[in-house]
Formats: sequence, C-alpha cells, structure tokens
Amino acid sequence: MALDVRDEIEVRALASSDVVIEVEGEGADSLPRDETHLVVRALREALDSVGASQVGLEIHATNRIPHGKGLGSSAAAVVAGITAARALIAEPEALDNAAVLRLATAFEGHPDNAAPAIWGGATVAWVDSDGAHASPLTVDPAIETAVLIPSAILPTKQARAVLPAQVPHTHAAFNVGRAALLVNALAGHPELLLPATEDKLHQGYRADVMPPAVAMLKHLRDEGYAAVVSGAGPSVLVIGTNLAELTWPEGIGGDEWTMVHTASPVQGATAERL
Repeated sequence: MALDVRDEIEVRALASSDVVIEVEGEGADSLPRDETHLVVRALREALDSVGASQVGLEIHATNRIPHGKGLGSSAAAVVAGITAARALIAEPEALDNAAVLRLATAFEGHPDNAAPAIWGGATVAWVDSDGAHASPLTVDPAIETAVLIPSAILPTKQARAVLPAQVPHTHAAFNVGRAALLVNALAGHPELLLPATEDKLHQGYRADVMPPAVAMLKHLRDEGYAAVVSGAGPSVLVIGTNLAELTWPEGIGGDEWTMVHTASPVQGATAERL
C-alpha cells in the first residue's frame, strides 16, 4: 500500500559521460555519488532494456522516505530511476507499468513494494512463470493508514536472516486465510481489519531484533487497532478509520516515534519533462 511520503528525483541528461549526484534528506551522508547509486543503476538498466543510448547524468534527489525502517525506500528509488528513464526516451510507452514492474522486481527480488510505488493505492502482486504481475485493489474510502516510525534502524538483511527456512503448515494456512480476509476487509469491511492483520509467519520470529516494534504492536492491538510490522520493520503500520488522532505512550519500547498519516489514496510514481 502506498503511503503519503515520497522521494523527488530531478534528472538531467548530459552530453558527457559524467555522473553528478546531489542528495538531500535521507541518506545524504551515506548514499554513493557514482554509478552504484540505486537510481542510476535502475535508470541505466531501463535504458538498456529498450535499446536506448546511455547518457551522462546529473541527479538531484530529495529523499523523504526513511531508510532501514521497513517503508520500501529501495523499491521507491528503483521505480524512480526507471520512471525517469521513461521520461527520457522518445517512446515512453516502451516502459509501461508492466515493464517497470518487471525491471523493478529484478532489482528487488519481489514485486511487493514496487507495485504500489508504480500504481499507487493498494495492490496485490505476484510472480509466476511469466514474471511479475500486479493488480490494484479497490479500498474503502473510509480506510486510512498511519505508519509509526521509530528512531531505530533495522537493515532488511538482518530482519530476513532471523526467518526460518521452514514454517509449520498450520501457520502457513493461518496466514493464507488472513490474507484473503484482509482483501475483503480493505474492500469495505474495516471492522474486520483487526483479525485480518493477525500473523504467524514473520512478526514473532523477528521479535528479538525489533523490541520497540513489538511493544508498539502490543499496545496498539490491545487498544483495538489493526497494527502490523511495516515491511521488514521496525516501523509499525496501522490500518483503520479516523486515525488522525492516534496516540501512544511516550517512549514506548524505549524509542521515540513519529507518525505519517495517510487519509486519501496515494498516486503512483509520476514523471514530468521540463
């Protein structure tokens, strides 16, 4: 599901082979300023995929999506690079949404975060023998989201490392049923969101590496909110109605939290030629 926080990337094609990158906001002190930058890599891969010529690049990135917080910042960067390539080529239809998703999935390893970044709103994404696919969901207009972001960072690699290679069949069956229920809840039954967001496949296994998130989850769910770990964590996503006034005890879980509230559908990635 797309949230109301987005990065903004300005790209200029250069006649030289230079790559010049400026970064404001998230990652300003840590992101590379060369060909290894994720936006540059995605943009170049997209140009190659349609047979377009490579160019020098001048990029100014204003990054607002927190890094290492389970909010899909890497997928957003990849989609931004591919979308920028679409704006640079003479036939942008060659990089339609399906092509963007296919390229982004190759970078990410899965389409889950790229799909809402491309289409906006809420999506269901999957991979089969033909590659990655996505389908937008119809969401009840009364449903809102609030993502609570801690100061702590949890690298996705670390969060994935604690997951077991196998899970009990009963747990898998439990989550399949809850996934189906969640689609129904989003489509017009927000009263079902709390049971629809129960989980047995990852949050329990990751509890030891994100204790603040566990404390926040327990508090919110005890209060009747449909709260889940956002992505690989450690942010916590709440799905429900009338979330603007959501509150929590100060310093819960030994961390400080900020909130991003989204009350309306969020548009997917867009590009404008200047």
